[in-house]
Amino acid sequence: MVANNGLEKFSHLEDKIYRTIELTKALRQEKEDLERELVTLRSRAGARDELAVENERLLAEREAIRIKVQRILEKIDAVDPELAEAISG
Repeated sequence: MVANNGLEKFSHLEDKIYRTIELTKALRQEKEDLERELVTLRSRAGARDELAVENERLLAEREAIRIKVQRILEKIDAVDPELAEAISG
C-alpha cells in the first residue's frame, strides 16, 4: 500500500508537471501573438501620425494657395471689376 501510495503521488506530480508545461507553452504562444499585435499596432500608429503630419502640410499648402488666389482676384478686381465678378461669382 505504501508503494502504491508513492506511485500515486509520483503520477499526480507527473500530471502537474505536464499541465505546467502545456500552460507554459500556451502562455509563451500568447505572448508571441501579443508581441506581433503590438508591432502591428505601433506600425499603424506611426502611419496614422505620418498621415496627420501630411494632412497638416496639405492644409497649410491649401491655405497658401487660397491666399494667393484671393490676391490675384483682388488685383483683377482693381483692373476690371466685371471680370473679377465673372470669375468669382
